[in-house]
Amino acid sequence: MIDKILIMNGYGLYVWSAFLFTLISFSLLYVVTKIQHNKEKNKFIAKFGTLSSERAAFAKSQSINKEILSNTSNI
Repeated sequence: MIDKILIMNGYGLYVWSAFLFTLISFSLLYVVTKIQHNKEKNKFIAKFGTLSSERAAFAKSQSINKEILSNTSNI
């Protein structure tokens, strides 16, 4: 039974290698994206973490910062 699932009428090698390739690719993509997000988040916090009210209003008015701030409400 289990060998039929693994072999898949001769297509098992193709199917399982494609599945593993996809799984590894998506895992790497997730890790790289998470690392880049954390770097950008830290740069943003370093630049705008402790702001006066004037600079906070200016940061919120910029379009790129609006996208970043749309998910956070602590600033």
